[in-house]
Amino acid sequence: MNGFNNHEINEGGLKHSVSPCSCWTIGLVNVDSKRYLTAETFGFKINANGASLKKKQLWTLEPSTNNSLLSDGPTTTIRLRSHLDKYLAVDTFGNVTCDGDDPTDPGTVFQVSVTDGNSGSWALKNVVRGYFLGASSDNLKCTAKAAGSSELWLVHLAARPQVNLRSVGRKRFAHLSENLDEIHVDANIPWGEDTLFTLELRPDDDFKYAIHTCNNKYLSRDGKLVDTCTSNCLFSLEYHSAGSLALRDKVGGYLSPIGSKALLKTRSQTVTKDELFTLEDSLPQASFIAALNSKYVSVKQGVDVTANQDEISDHETFQLEFDPSTKRWYIRTMQDRYWTLETGGGIQAVADKKSSNALFELAWQGDGSVCFRANNGKYVSTKRSGHLYANVDAIDDACKYFFYLINRPILVLKCDQGFVGYKSSSGLRLECNKASYETIQVERSDKGIVFFKGQTNKYWHANDEGVSVESDVPEGFFIELREPTRICIKSVTGYYLSAGKNGMFKLGDGDYNNATKWEY
Repeated sequence: MNGFNNHEINEGGLKHSVSPCSCWTIGLVNVDSKRYLTAETFGFKINANGASLKKKQLWTLEPSTNNSLLSDGPTTTIRLRSHLDKYLAVDTFGNVTCDGDDPTDPGTVFQVSVTDGNSGSWALKNVVRGYFLGASSDNLKCTAKAAGSSELWLVHLAARPQVNLRSVGRKRFAHLSENLDEIHVDANIPWGEDTLFTLELRPDDDFKYAIHTCNNKYLSRDGKLVDTCTSNCLFSLEYHSAGSLALRDKVGGYLSPIGSKALLKTRSQTVTKDELFTLEDSLPQASFIAALNSKYVSVKQGVDVTANQDEISDHETFQLEFDPSTKRWYIRTMQDRYWTLETGGGIQAVADKKSSNALFELAWQGDGSVCFRANNGKYVSTKRSGHLYANVDAIDDACKYFFYLINRPILVLKCDQGFVGYKSSSGLRLECNKASYETIQVERSDKGIVFFKGQTNKYWHANDEGVSVESDVPEGFFIELREPTRICIKSVTGYYLSAGKNGMFKLGDGDYNNATKWEY
């Protein structure tokens, strides 16, 4: 449920794969009924009766024209396409339909305006008819000349909520400040955990959003990071042309980078390029500990890839980029170089373009470790010097590396049934069929083991009956990166976390083929 399209940009001499997000995947909640706009599977029927955000409530928001970013403020024109690839339209009689696939039909174009005040709701005015889209009982209507509560809609962004935040005006990425108490928007590329932000939906607060940082704090409108999400941490979402967004606080101020530090806070009451951002997919970044010597794999010493460091820095953090044609991975350094198989089997970070010798298969092992199989068919092994060579036919301890998903210190998990969240607002048990998600803290331990902790500071306790967040004693898990956007989670006892019927979230068996691949 992504909706972001990847491409590459070049900033500061470094390429970075980003997602311009010109189209958004969203749900629309009617303010009057608090129900979702829904496209039924049969008969192209539409209504606003959806109780939660599932497949039938997903809409692709497409820009219809190249509006000026500056001329119309928070107003722009869009089309809405259903999960059946049909466009929402209004005919000459004001009837609302969703059975056409012609994007040039003028009846499909709506003007988006954001309401004044604190609600941040959207009004959708059909450009041809000049009336606003609304909901009435089981029907949609487009007959109102002014937008009342039944013609107002709240936006539920359906893309993966953990993103990199890029300023349109500054062309830089947001990251935590060195003191971990502010967000600065001056990073050339998003590298490491401090550039990951969770755009946290708050349905009980009129579907506003909070910006949750990797150190488990919330951005306040004055630019400070605070421990608790208050009304000063809630922002309304505004769509602007080319898929950019603006975030407005409770008094109408917009977030933007301010001053020489590019401090992220609210100031202006109007939108220019300085107040616009794009949400970009955060590619997995990992660190590896060699089982042979318990050292982190690093490129700190130069081009040689060597397991010789005791701590994690940017030199020990690597971006994993999936090649769908071979089902293998490129492993990229912050210096924009890729691990590469050299003549003789050595592994060096020297490739400045992707080649077959820069592709590695990830072979996950029963003890939670991973092995790298190089393009010569050999496994990468750690030498006594710490250098990595691909010259081993059979896996042994020297071929094993413990894996940490560095840029996910907070996880949001999703399966086909929905997000992982609490069964009830007062409960301690987790389920995996929720419309909203629980943010999960990840603590690193030894040998690739991680602990999962809730916002109550209690740890997960998992068995074949479920997962509860009530333990004072941490239980160990391994994270296995299986697909570009999906992971498997295995307990140290060898059982995978699985999604069961009716949202059951529990330990299953030890067979990877039966394991749930969690979107993260």
